[in-house]
Amino acid sequence: MKRRDFLHLAAGTATLALPRVARADTYPSRPVRVIVGLPPANSPDIIARLIGEWLSQKLGQPFVVENRPGAATGIATELVVRAAPDGYTLLLVVAGNAVNGSVFKNLAYDFSRDIAPVASIGGIPLAMAVTPSFPATTVPEFIAYAKANAGKVYMASSGNGSVLHIAGALFQMMAGVDLTHVPYRNSLFPDLLSGQVQVSFSPVPAVIGYVQAGKLRALAVTTAQRLDVLPDVPTVAEFVPGYEATGWLGLGAPKGTSAGVIDTLNTAVADGLADQKFKARLHDLGVVVSPMTPAEFARYIASETEKWAKVVKFADIRPE
Repeated sequence: MKRRDFLHLAAGTATLALPRVARADTYPSRPVRVIVGLPPANSPDIIARLIGEWLSQKLGQPFVVENRPGAATGIATELVVRAAPDGYTLLLVVAGNAVNGSVFKNLAYDFSRDIAPVASIGGIPLAMAVTPSFPATTVPEFIAYAKANAGKVYMASSGNGSVLHIAGALFQMMAGVDLTHVPYRNSLFPDLLSGQVQVSFSPVPAVIGYVQAGKLRALAVTTAQRLDVLPDVPTVAEFVPGYEATGWLGLGAPKGTSAGVIDTLNTAVADGLADQKFKARLHDLGVVVSPMTPAEFARYIASETEKWAKVVKFADIRPE
């Protein structure tokens, strides 16, 4: 074989052996999957589909949502961790991803190591809601009652280690109260409305209708600032300084995804969050938009992971 032919063949073989990496100037050239670790029709799923619709219009290829619920988003996360780092398999990152490493000790992946932050979408604020018959109308009154009735106030959540659970656990840690946690696999609202449980830290979009109808009382919101949709409801931090807890969402990709592809996606998401019509659609779902660069999003995830690890340890939160 002539040396020129050998070199040509060797170069072709090397090209075949290289992992497939998308080029930023041609990305995307085919449909992109967005993996959601929660069931269809809940808030994160709806938000993922809105983002997918925006990215499809902006980047010219379909962004298709696939729901892979289970294991507290672990099934979806592991699927993306094991996917090719080519930008064609993305993860809807949620606040639970920053918690799971502290709750589940035998995960097959390390979220902070194996998922590259792509873009922040925003936060979903929570409300500290009680039944109207509960003998407290303010956070200080609630704290006083809970201290006088240690272990007798029941706090509902969507499961051990869920955002609702850790928000309540953070409140217990900072306010010095002892609430009895009641995790639910299905909706907690029938029991909360009937008074079987007395309090929940639930997403504002899920409780605002009950609050406006007088079926629940919002004692406070969990954000650092008051919310436009509940302007008369104080923040928890007004009574428990430093308290803040929100659900949040963003996009992630497998480790090793090129910076060019990540920047393309980040820019497209940021354009959507700046678009008034698209921003209004997210606002209607209770999302407080929060655009970040990939580096800023990485730092935010790291700070959330550290924060919630302390809460998980304090509350001794374990898998169900």
